[in-house]
Amino acid sequence: MKLSDIAKALDARLENASPETEITAVAGIEHASPGQLTFVSNPKYNAAAKSTKASAVIVAENFPAISTGMLRSQNPYLAWAKAIELFYQPPRYAPGVHPTAVVHPKAKLGKNAHLGPYVVIDEGVVIGDKAVLLAHVVIYRGVTIGNNFFAHAHAVVREFCHLGDDVLLQNGAIVGCDGFGFAKDDDAHWHKIVQSGNVVVESDAELQANTCIDRASIGETRIGRGAKLDNLVHIGHSCTIGHDTLVCAQVGLAGTTDVGNNVILAGQVGVSGHVKIGDGAIAIAQSGIPHDVPAGAMVSGAPAIDHKLWLKCCAAYARLPEIAKAVRKLSERE
Repeated sequence: MKLSDIAKALDARLENASPETEITAVAGIEHASPGQLTFVSNPKYNAAAKSTKASAVIVAENFPAISTGMLRSQNPYLAWAKAIELFYQPPRYAPGVHPTAVVHPKAKLGKNAHLGPYVVIDEGVVIGDKAVLLAHVVIYRGVTIGNNFFAHAHAVVREFCHLGDDVLLQNGAIVGCDGFGFAKDDDAHWHKIVQSGNVVVESDAELQANTCIDRASIGETRIGRGAKLDNLVHIGHSCTIGHDTLVCAQVGLAGTTDVGNNVILAGQVGVSGHVKIGDGAIAIAQSGIPHDVPAGAMVSGAPAIDHKLWLKCCAAYARLPEIAKAVRKLSERE
């Protein structure tokens, strides 16, 4: 593919290279070779851009000039994502139902569905057009799913859940497993609370591998439009995740947590129940959040505090031995 065609497809501006240069693949900046395209969006790789063997580099508009060809973009990371799509197409699955798939007579499938080996679809399920369900996917009774649903192997959608259009479930994702609800009786035994609610996953959401979304005891757990949940995320019963929110690996939300729109919860963030996190908030990795977080805030630590204050606390923590020594000396003078 010619660099000029790539520039047009990415809405990027070509500099310092022939428009006729042929690009055959994309690669990381430290491993790219002639004929390949790479990118820089993180400043830590700026130096590598000067020595890369790639034929061209996707860079920001204000990136310093280098001898290698450049595709200048307002959003180099997004341009890179689109560049990968130009050179790699994931497998496509032809419409059809595998002989081992089990579909209840009262289930309704839209046009051009692909059902792989050992898929199970229960009574009352309604799935829209162009669905792809790969091996061992199970859809419980009463589920409704929109168009362009894609479920990788071993994904499960439990009873009476609702999924919108263009929902993607990665391997082992579970929508609608029981919430963790128990009440202690007079004999100190735990009595299971029936989880009578469901889960709603709005359109364009993606749940990655082994993510679990608990159903509500009453009402619903809701995953907003365009939300992206990473591997091994746990969303407790009756939680709400806003639209375009990013929930990274190993995050855990206790029940009835309300997460706003465009929030970022980095890896291993833990949130206690009945907490509200405002729109646009960011929680740094391994933050522990026991209280509400205002919109637009950036928090860190456990318990989570303002990120800048947390950085100061970390600097002070490193000096604790020195501070303790000074305090002892002061005490000895008294």
